[in-house]
Amino acid sequence: MARKVAVIEAPDAEMAECCPSVLAAPLDASQAEALARGFDALGDPVRLRVLSMLAAAPAGEICVCDFIGPIGKSQGTISHHLKILSEAGLVHGDRRGKWVWYSLDQGRLAELRGAIEP
Repeated sequence: MARKVAVIEAPDAEMAECCPSVLAAPLDASQAEALARGFDALGDPVRLRVLSMLAAAPAGEICVCDFIGPIGKSQGTISHHLKILSEAGLVHGDRRGKWVWYSLDQGRLAELRGAIEP
């Protein structure tokens, strides 16, 4: 079965102003704080698996209920991790009735990637 891979384009000039490369010049305190929130959210294996599943989702989104089986965690635990990813701007939730459907924020991921490029 072929796996869909999300393509994250290089950050444009607007993103570079928001989140410059940490390797190109010293960051000010607000830039460092914004980047740290994003990278901190990536520092957990469950959250990395959630992002990986979202990137591979054929429709580009996944219902919170569909993370439970593959990840092997309770709905409450999955929701906690999705909240952290959401607060870091890495995912967006869309409530549909009882469930929330999540998708990646490609722009935010591009910002983080751009921040570690020279």
